[in-house]
Amino acid sequence: MNQKSKMFVELSLDTPTFNKRFEIVERKGLGHPDTICDLVVEEIEVSLSQLYLQKTGTVQHHNMDKALLVAGQSENRFGGGRITKPLKLVVGDRATFGQNLPKEQIEDIVTRTANSWFEKHLRYLKEEHIQYQLEIGQASPELRSIFGRPEEIGANDTSALVGYAPLTDTEDAVLQTERYLNSKEFKSEFNESGEDIKVMGFRNGKSLEITIAMAFVDMHVSSEQKYFERKDEMIQATSEFHKKLGKFPDPKIILNNLDKKNRGLGGLYLTVLGTSADSSDSGQVGRGNRANQLISLSRPSGSEAIAGKNAVSHIGKIYNMLCFKMADEIYRQVPDLDEVFIWMYSAIGQPMNQPKAIVVQPVTKKESIQVPQINNIIEENLSKIDDFCKYLMSGRALVA
Repeated sequence: MNQKSKMFVELSLDTPTFNKRFEIVERKGLGHPDTICDLVVEEIEVSLSQLYLQKTGTVQHHNMDKALLVAGQSENRFGGGRITKPLKLVVGDRATFGQNLPKEQIEDIVTRTANSWFEKHLRYLKEEHIQYQLEIGQASPELRSIFGRPEEIGANDTSALVGYAPLTDTEDAVLQTERYLNSKEFKSEFNESGEDIKVMGFRNGKSLEITIAMAFVDMHVSSEQKYFERKDEMIQATSEFHKKLGKFPDPKIILNNLDKKNRGLGGLYLTVLGTSADSSDSGQVGRGNRANQLISLSRPSGSEAIAGKNAVSHIGKIYNMLCFKMADEIYRQVPDLDEVFIWMYSAIGQPMNQPKAIVVQPVTKKESIQVPQINNIIEENLSKIDDFCKYLMSGRALVA
C-alpha cells in the first residue's frame, strides 16, 4: 500500500444483507426523468473530454453534473395525443474555454450530444420536443491549475465514497426486471410500453413484491379496455420472465398501481412520448440510480452523484466506481466472505492514487481473513488508476 494512503480492515459480524428479513431496492429505468438527466450529462462529459483531448492534447477541467429536466405539457388521446409545450433541459456547471476552444463550441457539443442521446434512446421524442437552457461558466483558475501541474493530477474535490459486493438476489431481480421491460424483445411484443419505467422491489423473507410504474404510449392504445388487456398481458410476461430467471420464481407483480377502471383517460398512465417528462414529472441529476445502477435502501451510500463528473480528477466519480470494482474483486478472490464494503476518503489536491484513507469492511463468520490479499488488490487498482480513468472516459461505465 502506498505509504501516503492508509488502509484499514475492520471485520464485521453483521448479518449480511441477503440474510436480513427485509430488503428494499429501486431502479429507475432508461426513460425516467432522473435517469435521462444522469445519462445525458454523462454522455456530454465523455464528448467534452474527447474534445479537449483533440483540441488541447489533454483533458481540461470541467464538470457537467448539474442538470434539470423540466417537464413539458401534453394532451393524451386514445390513438395518439400531442405535445403542447416542449420539455426543457437545463444543463450547467463549469468548463474550460478560451481562444482555441470558444464557449460556443462547448455549447454546441452539449446540445448535439444531448440530441443524439434522445434520438438513440427514446423512440418517440423528436428534436422539436426538447429545448435547452445552457448555464455553463468558466472554470475557476485554481481548479484549472490542477490540470497544469507537473506532478500527477490531484483530486478536485473532498469526498467520501462507498461500494459493495456482491449484489443480492433482490437487487439482481430488480435490475433484470427493468432491463427486460426495456429490452427490444419486450418492446417488440408490447409497443405500448414506453421507456419510462421504475421498479421497486420489497423482499420480506423469501417472498418478493415488485411494483412497476410504466408509461404507456397513447398512440398504441385504442381504448380503456385495450389498455387493461395489454396491462394484464405485460404482468403475465413479466411473471414468466421471473420463472426463467429463477431468483424469485413467483413474485407478486403490481403494474401502474394508480390505474382505475371506468375513469377513461383519467384512470390510465398514458404519455405521448413514453416518458412522464412529457407532462407530469421533472428530473434532476443525482436523484437516480447509484454507481451500480440501483438504489438499494438497505446499503450505505456515498456523498456524490457520479453522472457528468470529470473522469480524470473528480473522485466523486472515480472513487465511487472504483469502490464497487475493488469490492467485487475482493469478494471474488478472498475466501470466506459473505459481502464486502469499501469506503474511500480523500481531500482536494491529494494525488488521485493516494487517497487519504481506505476502509475495507468484510462481513464474515471467520475470526481472521487474508488481509495481505486485500492489500494487494487495492494496491494494484491504485497503481492502475490512470487506466481506470481512461475506461470511465470511454463512456462504457455508466450505462442504462
